[in-house]
Amino acid sequence: MNPSVQENNYMVNDLAATAHQDHTAGHVRHAEELSPGRYLFGCDNGVRLALTVVTDKILRFRYLTDGPLLPDFSYAVPADAALPAPTFLEFVEKADHYRLTTARLICTVQKEGLRTRVLDRSGTVLSDDEKGFHWQYDDETGNDIVKMSKQVPPGVHYYGLGDKPANMNLRGHRFTNWGSDTYGYTKGSDPLYKNIPFYHVLHQKIAHGIFFDNTFRSYFDFAAERADVTSFWANGGELNYYFIYGPTLLEVAQDYTMLTGPAELPPLWTLGYQQCKWSYYPESNVKEIAQGLRERQIPCDAIYLDIDYMDGYRCFTWHPTHFPEPKRMVQELAADGFKTVVIIDPGIKIDPGYSVYKEGIANDFFCRRADGPLMKGTVWPGLCNFPDYTKPQVREWWAGLFEGLIKDVGVAGVWNDMNEPAVFEKGTFPPDVRFDYDGQSASHLKAHNVYGMQMARATNEGVKRFSYPKRPFTITRSTYAGGQRYSSGWTGDNIASWEHLWLANIQCQRLSISGFSFIGSDIGGFIDTPDGELYARWIALGAFHPFFRTHSSGDHGDQEPWSFGEPYTSLARHFIELRYRLLPYMYTAFWQYSTQGTPMLRPLTFLDQNDPETYLRMAEFSLGDNLLVCPITSPGTDGRWMYLPRGDWYYYWTDGLQAGGTEVWASADLTRIPLFVKAGAVVPMQPVLQYVGEKVVDQLTLHVYYKNGTAESCLYDDGGEGYAYQEQGQQTVRRFTATGTATELVLAQAIEGPYQPAYATYRVVLHGLPLVATGALADGQPAELLSIELETGLVLPGFVVGTGFGELRVSLAAGAPAEIPAGAPAPPAA
Repeated sequence: MNPSVQENNYMVNDLAATAHQDHTAGHVRHAEELSPGRYLFGCDNGVRLALTVVTDKILRFRYLTDGPLLPDFSYAVPADAALPAPTFLEFVEKADHYRLTTARLICTVQKEGLRTRVLDRSGTVLSDDEKGFHWQYDDETGNDIVKMSKQVPPGVHYYGLGDKPANMNLRGHRFTNWGSDTYGYTKGSDPLYKNIPFYHVLHQKIAHGIFFDNTFRSYFDFAAERADVTSFWANGGELNYYFIYGPTLLEVAQDYTMLTGPAELPPLWTLGYQQCKWSYYPESNVKEIAQGLRERQIPCDAIYLDIDYMDGYRCFTWHPTHFPEPKRMVQELAADGFKTVVIIDPGIKIDPGYSVYKEGIANDFFCRRADGPLMKGTVWPGLCNFPDYTKPQVREWWAGLFEGLIKDVGVAGVWNDMNEPAVFEKGTFPPDVRFDYDGQSASHLKAHNVYGMQMARATNEGVKRFSYPKRPFTITRSTYAGGQRYSSGWTGDNIASWEHLWLANIQCQRLSISGFSFIGSDIGGFIDTPDGELYARWIALGAFHPFFRTHSSGDHGDQEPWSFGEPYTSLARHFIELRYRLLPYMYTAFWQYSTQGTPMLRPLTFLDQNDPETYLRMAEFSLGDNLLVCPITSPGTDGRWMYLPRGDWYYYWTDGLQAGGTEVWASADLTRIPLFVKAGAVVPMQPVLQYVGEKVVDQLTLHVYYKNGTAESCLYDDGGEGYAYQEQGQQTVRRFTATGTATELVLAQAIEGPYQPAYATYRVVLHGLPLVATGALADGQPAELLSIELETGLVLPGFVVGTGFGELRVSLAAGAPAEIPAGAPAPPAA
């Protein structure tokens, strides 16, 4: 017998082992400029690198193995992304490398091994490949496992990656992106619901970002396995990533968000307080909750209906007994200022008498297994089929299904859940389920991580179509990079614990710097029941998150703001009222996010990356430009130590002035959350409303915080509803410049845009004046100084002026204040 042949007749060889080893790029044989800013490098073993200069600060690296050139398609990056064109390009060949230079970056490509290095124009190395691009063939799926490894320089830090319940700084840890229904997750659970393969790198006080646009199950190792190597890889697809230069962390976040598409401005009411439970039913219970909020004068804009509003959990139906006249109920709630938001899941009950199921079957809109049968899985309605949202015709059909809920019944918003997609007992779909993937036929391995995003996309299209001329509102549990274009979100099925209050703070910050700012947590926890203290501390934090909603499971008791008795009912009202006063500020921060990609929530590192003291801290964050928040996340405390960024800060509750760059003690009993205002800030506030639109706001308060120097703030307004701001330019941006000297405070206003708000006057309140205000001029005319009492108990000087003023001058001097005329009433608290 031939000794080279075994008894099983297989030839003895090492081909199997060879197939499972890592392969690397060969030697570059040619490089060509395909078009301005687009370059192709080809290696002798068939590997190619398509390198694109997206902007002066963004480079795209697309590696291809020896297979065919696949269509260049992305759900994350819109084809019409509004990005600035490169202003300078230079491409030269050297003996052992190629060098590409933009106005901000230098990129070298080694001829041997195709390794790359990115530097700034001063020569500082920002990113340096270790092994660089490599891959391994997966004979289970036929895909290439594509990998990238980079060197880890000393002192580097990593942030971002979206939905990860871990410390803010990611260094030393490994993570997976594979959207998962993770009921009752804990710190360190991974993966969770959302899939955002984008992270920030901070080294030598210079920042850049990496966005790995790959929808397969992906992995990120931040110097966990090897201290000197960081890497990312995926179980298929292309090694396709974007390098995004800062040099600030804030700029990286902005550029990533604009690359993947900014969020649209939502209706203003969606930034108000929202009340939810699994489940409010029947109708009498919903009305009882609404009445409870109004009777107790607890502001609220929305009430949610979970799955029990449906007939047998069939999407787009109403339970005939629990909600016999949904249109009437929704109208009656609306008359009392409540918007109705309903849940919609992806599972469509297999029921031949159910119209949505029949339409899906008739048009072949449901996902199928590899051999042809329809994908079946059990969720709330029982055995279900599932729409393929990666198919354009399915998205169009799904959008049309919302006509009944939105146009006919009057529902104001839709909440997508279970869209990882989740399947009872199984977790998710089997790998062989097929998807259209916008004409590019894919398995579940490729489509899983975008399923929730594409469901939210189709839902948003429908809600928008039938809400017009009002703006849409949608919420999603699962999403992918770029999902901020379609939806808001929340952090999933959390637990009523102090650890989860801590996690809510971290997760919302992390999602915000990952492009997804319209985010919040289930206040009080979805699972189990908080005590009054935990609920009070949680709602205090939630008041500073863009999405502000209490949600809980009915299995664990009541969780309305009054469920814990006094003093907790009053505490909940207190913080919800603060949120409503801050709505002009919150809406302005959202406008900045929508137009500039600026994260609404910013970790401490983003406020001062030149201060190493911020690199490992995670409790403190800013909301917008001027408010610094640090929640209390442990029981039985009356304050906490926190770090203030460099600069001067006022404690909101007392106006106490603190110099930054150090730790300070923030005294905070249950009536307070540690909250500081940046010196020089102008913070707009409005009167407390029970809901957005309850009454005309005829005066806004401008809180001006003195600074010896100059600072700028802004206020955006467009009425908070409809599309006149886009279609007719009906919007206004008011830019304030506050300049303080030893003897004067000057507030200048520049107005851009034609929109005229309902309020005709500002009540200007002056904080932290170093001397007494002795007089004021508004555009050269005397303005009457007033003594104004605030809801914090502070009594401060101020005056009332028209909203069109150009310049206010306040004279400061030692001595007694100017007298307020006898009988002149102090304006009410703001």
